Amino acid sequence: MTTKGTPGRMVRIEDDVWADYEQVCKEKGLARAADIRMYVMREVTAWRKAQARQGAVKRRLENLED
Repeated sequence: MTTKGTPGRMVRIEDDVWADYEQVCKEKGLARAADIRMYVMREVTAWRKAQARQGAVKRRLENLED
């Protein structure tokens, strides 16, 4: 069940790991879904920054060639 119009995603995680992850998240004061979303956003943000840096380097090299 999703809320606020957020599409649901399906992942496969072993039952024992999922249960322990619930405990980890409870200790952090978070729902598992919120913790997963935060992790994914950190990874995507880092990737986007790396992509931007690569683009900036490429543009600098192209300007040097001109």
